[in-house]
Amino acid sequence: MSLVGKKIEGFKVQAFVDGAFKEVSCADLKGKWSVFVFYPADFTFVCPTELGDLADNYEAFKKAGCEVYSVSTDTHFTHKAWHDASATIKKIRYPMLADPTHKLSELFEVLIPGEGLALRGSFIVNPDCEIVAYEVNALGIGRDASELLRKVQAAQFVAKNGDQVCPAKWQPGEETLKPSLDLIGKL
Repeated sequence: MSLVGKKIEGFKVQAFVDGAFKEVSCADLKGKWSVFVFYPADFTFVCPTELGDLADNYEAFKKAGCEVYSVSTDTHFTHKAWHDASATIKKIRYPMLADPTHKLSELFEVLIPGEGLALRGSFIVNPDCEIVAYEVNALGIGRDASELLRKVQAAQFVAKNGDQVCPAKWQPGEETLKPSLDLIGKL
């Protein structure tokens, strides 16, 4: 069953952000675009490359009106320790959510049964707290933050212009498609 359209609600977790601990809940999502990027664990190998890529693209996400949340099943204390130990992780300005109880990993259906780790899941959540797009990868496959940003921008465009759709590789400012009988068999 697809998670598209699933409402994200009923969570409250600790986060490490801007050198401090902060509580993040579903109330923080209301009225805003959000991206949740799950990864298996701190102090691993593919994870810092992905989180660093997100950090490098964070301003573009913010400019698009989208908050980024990275999530692992580690504690917020572990996130701080990793931040303090790694030059790559030190670049992160977005909230790093702690999910030691696995509530978020279960809510987004990325928890690996019996392992206590999350798969590499990327989720775009609209201002109504509904998942509008997602991708889940095996542990060894890293993701590209610029492609995730492109998908956020496409989701925002479609939400604003419901009679139009975004073709493959669409970028903001490029032509979109308006589904109609005239397009059938012409693309």
